[in-house]
Amino acid sequence: MRRTTARPGSLPAGAAPASVDGAASVDGAADGGGQGPFAQNPAPSPEQAVPDPVGPAAQVLRTEFPFELPRGYVDDSGTVHRHGVMRLATARDELIPLRDIRVQENPAYLSVVLLGRVITRLGTLPLVHDGVVENMFASDLAFLQDFYRQVNAEGHTRAGVTCPHCEQPFEVELGGSRLGES
Repeated sequence: MRRTTARPGSLPAGAAPASVDGAASVDGAADGGGQGPFAQNPAPSPEQAVPDPVGPAAQVLRTEFPFELPRGYVDDSGTVHRHGVMRLATARDELIPLRDIRVQENPAYLSVVLLGRVITRLGTLPLVHDGVVENMFASDLAFLQDFYRQVNAEGHTRAGVTCPHCEQPFEVELGGSRLGES
């Protein structure tokens, strides 16, 4: 005998769904009142239920973050680009710039190369790269460096401490001071 169950919505009105063994089961009548070798397993209690990974309780990892530059990047045609998107950095994003000759000659260039890798969109520019970042205003570069730290640290680089002298609580930064040093 072939064991199948009906698809939802394919049963005639008033018909009971077939059990796994093919017998109709209404309050356990077809299988001996819910006892014996043909008894159906009861539905799991809410404590035993397996959470649905696609349900509302599932966490979604956010990997892209929109931003707005304080001044904006001005391209060759004079267009100002202020709105952009930065993605989360990977370990590769932080390691590859260390091989760049410009970074080896001048470590301050690390943030320019790194930001060029993680900024995925800026205004209507077709491509964002380190050449775009190096031509930004200093205030926009400082903004992007802070935004990078905020996006990639998620607050994990700060710790709450208490002053031993005045007993006042405050926060300290535990991560590195430059991009790529966290």
